[in-house]
Amino acid sequence: MAEFVATLHDGTTLAGTVEGSGPAVLLPVRTAPHDAATAEGMRQWGADPDLGATLVHGLADRFRVVAADYEGHRLAHPAAGTLTPDALAADLLAVADAAGADRFAYYGYSWLALAGLHLALHTDRLWGLAMGGYPPAGGPYRAMLAVTRAAHEKALVPQEPVDGPVTPGDWDAAGITVGAQVTAQFVTLYEALQDFDDTTAQREVTVPRLAFAGSEDAITYGPGWGDTVVEIAPPLTRHRAELVAQGWDVELLDGLDHMSAMHGGNVLPLLRPWLLANAPDAATRRGGARS
Repeated sequence: MAEFVATLHDGTTLAGTVEGSGPAVLLPVRTAPHDAATAEGMRQWGADPDLGATLVHGLADRFRVVAADYEGHRLAHPAAGTLTPDALAADLLAVADAAGADRFAYYGYSWLALAGLHLALHTDRLWGLAMGGYPPAGGPYRAMLAVTRAAHEKALVPQEPVDGPVTPGDWDAAGITVGAQVTAQFVTLYEALQDFDDTTAQREVTVPRLAFAGSEDAITYGPGWGDTVVEIAPPLTRHRAELVAQGWDVELLDGLDHMSAMHGGNVLPLLRPWLLANAPDAATRRGGARS
């Protein structure tokens, strides 16, 4: 395993690792283990604390996997006024450059999937794009702006920590425990996306591309969030035929919601064979596309 350090658009630095050999795949994930208490809290919320390690270890036998915890970095080093789609793409390209990945595939989930779409619109260096938990057409930009603005308002007032176990999806009980600079950067991002026409823009992406979500992925926020509903699966369903006709592979994972569809055990069986089937050397491999 090799290590690297990338300098991002705001001058902050992000460390990452490279593991394995073969076509490069960029994953904006954390591979370092969480402490036991944090991991248990993540499981209670429905998250997978081992996600990054699962994906890296599950791909590194066939791919050169570049991993860097971009989300964790932005939580620790928020770019409150500059986290635009252009900056996202520049940051991900800086990671690829630092890792020596000239041509690479990208997989991201949720807002990091959105980042991948803009990465693909900014560069011709991708050989594949996989978006999980965010539709490439008909995305919930207005709803996400409403949610991030509500989160920012909450972050301006000190929050009491959650007392006792949390219920997955209970955003009112969970509250906001990050600083206002963290929430402000996402307001900046979604404000910049209000005039973005993803239905038209995604047609410019012609590399192999995959979009997936849990079939039950529609996140309902309570009164403290304006009763906002962020729809992920519904627009993917509505645009599915159009996306497939344009060259996307589209999958809906039956019965899964936003958090469970992100789990490594659900992503890897979908992502690995798709990457193998679409990798630059796929035509030269015998029987490898589904191994």
